[in-house]
Amino acid sequence: MIRFDRVTKKYPNGTVALHDLNFRINEGEFISIVGRSGAGKSTLLRLITAEDAPTAGKVYIEGIDISTVKKRNLPLLRKKIGVVFQDIKLLPAKTAFENVAYAMEVNGASPEEIERTVPRLLEIVGLGTRLRTFPNEMSGGENQRVAIARALAHEPVLILADEPTGNLDEINSLEILDILMKINRMGTTVLLATHDKELVNKVKKRVIVIDEGGVISDIKRGKYKLNS
Repeated sequence: MIRFDRVTKKYPNGTVALHDLNFRINEGEFISIVGRSGAGKSTLLRLITAEDAPTAGKVYIEGIDISTVKKRNLPLLRKKIGVVFQDIKLLPAKTAFENVAYAMEVNGASPEEIERTVPRLLEIVGLGTRLRTFPNEMSGGENQRVAIARALAHEPVLILADEPTGNLDEINSLEILDILMKINRMGTTVLLATHDKELVNKVKKRVIVIDEGGVISDIKRGKYKLNS
């Protein structure tokens, strides 16, 4: 599904965020991208969504070199990808239902489709009874669940989760992880970018470790456990 072919990203100020990255991600995988702050995790995700472009090398999604995608066609590419941030970015004046519905509206969904789909998405993330609740009436963990439901609104084939538990306590973090793993079991590829070693230990799936912009290890399922 995703291939990085000798990808380097250097910013105008001279900072090399990523250097000569080579790896593949297959359809249906759950991958943890691990590294300390500043290691290059967020840059890697921005390259996948084409918010940034490589300085050198190629990024392929489903066999397509995304640098060849015309600007007007980028929304079609991004429709394949759902993104969940540490900064949740819900619309505060809209309910949980309306936040997810809005994401569907901007993608052209009909009112009938929205009414049918939004409750199902909120049920997936454990908020089937909170449809009419506003963000300020929910916990941080519940708000992040709404954000995940919103990321699923356009039926993406890939979920990018960028430090989704960074502002949450341990219990809420584990609940968010459980939801991401549930989504993965439903067939969606998931990339979890995190510096939380304990969270990765719970996943027990493939781990790509990045340090100083390069991949220092790529460990397959069941063969690696991060040390403290």
